[in-house]
Amino acid sequence: MDARGGPLRIVAILFMVMALCFPVFAGPTFIYGGDFNLQIPAGPDAGKGWMDDAIIEVSRHATISDIDVGITLMHSNAFDLQIFVQSPLGTRLCLNMYDFKDEFFKGEDYIQTIFDDEAEIPIELGTAPFTGRFRPKTGSLLEVFDGEDAYGLWRLQIYDMWYWDTGSLDRVELIITICEPTTVTLLAFGIGLTALFRPRRK
Repeated sequence: MDARGGPLRIVAILFMVMALCFPVFAGPTFIYGGDFNLQIPAGPDAGKGWMDDAIIEVSRHATISDIDVGITLMHSNAFDLQIFVQSPLGTRLCLNMYDFKDEFFKGEDYIQTIFDDEAEIPIELGTAPFTGRFRPKTGSLLEVFDGEDAYGLWRLQIYDMWYWDTGSLDRVELIITICEPTTVTLLAFGIGLTALFRPRRK
C-alpha cells in the first residue's frame, strides 16, 4: 500500500461506516381511508356490542416511521366507546376507553379527532367531541406500529359497552409517514464506495 493509498482507504471506510450507522429519517406522508357509514353498535336492534370493522386498505409496501389515526363519529354517549386499531400484521392497540368507576362523563361524538403520539394533550384530559389532536390512552402509544410494513388491510374496531346510546362511524384516516434514508446518507455511502474501489496509480 502506497503512502497516499492508506489514508484514502481509511477515509473511504469511515464514510461507509457513517452512512451505515446514520439513522433512517422520516420520508413522505400518505393518507389512507375515507368515509364510512357503520352503525355503533352494528344492527338496528343491537343494544350494545361491536361495530362492523372499518377496513382501510393500504396499497403500498413501506416501513412505518410514524402513524396517526383520524376519526369522525357520532354517538350519543362517547364514554361508552372502546376504540381499537389493528395493523395487517395483527398488532392491536386501544386508542381510547374509560373506566366507569372513575372516569364517567357525559358528552357526544368524536369530531375530526386525531390520535397522535406527539400531541400535547392525552385523550383522558380531552372533552367530547374531542376535536383536534390527542395522545392515545396512556400506555397505548401508536409507536407500537413503527417498523411494520404498512401494506394490507387495517381495521378500526369500536365496542359500545352500554345499552341505549347508539351512533355511527363517519370517517377514518390513517396518516402514515414512511421511513426513507436521507440523500446525505446515500451520498456518503456512494463516496465511500467510489474511493474504496478507485484504481490506484502505480
